[in-house]
Amino acid sequence: MTLLSIDEARARVVAAVRPLEVEDVALDGALDRVLAEDVTATADVPGFANSAMDGFAVRSGPAGRRLSIVGESRAGAPAGVAVGDGTAVRISTGGALPDGADAVLQLELADDAGDTVTLRDAVPPGRNVRDAGDDLRAGATVLTAGTVLSPAAIGVAAAAGRASVRCARVPRVAVLATGDELREPGALLEPGQLHDSNALTLTALARRAGAVVVSAGHVADRQDATREAIARALEGADVVVVSGGVSVGPHDHVKPALTALGVREDFWRVALRPGKPTWFGTRGATLVFGLPGNPVSAMVTFLLFVRPALAALQGASAVPERLRAVLAVALPRHADRDECVRVRLHDGRATPTGPQGSHQLSSMLGADGLAIVPRGEGELPAGAEVEVEPA
Repeated sequence: MTLLSIDEARARVVAAVRPLEVEDVALDGALDRVLAEDVTATADVPGFANSAMDGFAVRSGPAGRRLSIVGESRAGAPAGVAVGDGTAVRISTGGALPDGADAVLQLELADDAGDTVTLRDAVPPGRNVRDAGDDLRAGATVLTAGTVLSPAAIGVAAAAGRASVRCARVPRVAVLATGDELREPGALLEPGQLHDSNALTLTALARRAGAVVVSAGHVADRQDATREAIARALEGADVVVVSGGVSVGPHDHVKPALTALGVREDFWRVALRPGKPTWFGTRGATLVFGLPGNPVSAMVTFLLFVRPALAALQGASAVPERLRAVLAVALPRHADRDECVRVRLHDGRATPTGPQGSHQLSSMLGADGLAIVPRGEGELPAGAEVEVEPA
């Protein structure tokens, strides 16, 4: 059977996504939410010409002029007087430019005598003046639908006159790790047991991708327990992520349980290392991922397939822009599968983080991305250019 490529599998995932409904979100709760509308400025920002410096608002002209100070303009408190040929207004940064003034000379270039000021420099028109609309223009689109709201984007929305914005609902994710060997973090381990890192790691990845995790835990490798746990996970979740139990061994119960619960398989297995046995399917609008149980495989396949799905559900770009880098060292190629090598990036060079076994979770520490080494014979030499999926 021909295995899907990484891009083919990801395209199948994104094609199955039904975008979530939208809701009004107050700006103070909108961090990292995804806009479902364009945001336009309701007015010019700033709405008036103002000073970029502490100094004196004057009419443009030559150096050496001695002017009478007739008022003061501070932020939020305009002077209320006009500037003439022989007068000036003391002005603070952000203060409204008085009528008649077309420039500001900064304090350092003026001799302030209290009632008068002598200008020690020529003042061309527009000097140190911020024009109305210098930042945002009324009616201009300042943020577009699909934008992930950063602190700066929230500030721009507020400056544009908005108190709330329309955003996609946050996806609800259920995480389930399978395995008889798993024990709670911190528990005393018996021979053959491991602490469950997958549930915590996948939960953290889901939250970082903008989701809310409605349930997370692990289940033993028993058919009835697996089916019951997945059935509970399917209740009220937009996305279900199961790690382990998706291969063909006698204790791999996930696929039969999904079939019994009415989850339709879209694909199983990808030409990927690590992560070949990745499974994906749907039940109605719910997306279900069966990820491999090895910790690195689970993280890699989440980044490649689950993260894009969570982005698409919210109306954001489903495919992160890949970087390009050159390999710092030669890397062997797999004959049949593309390999995702965990790398650090520096000055355009990609260096593996260390041993790359699918069980070696420490290889993800400090990884800036996944260098995709295309399948083939031999090795990819040092200096070869590769695509890097952001981590």
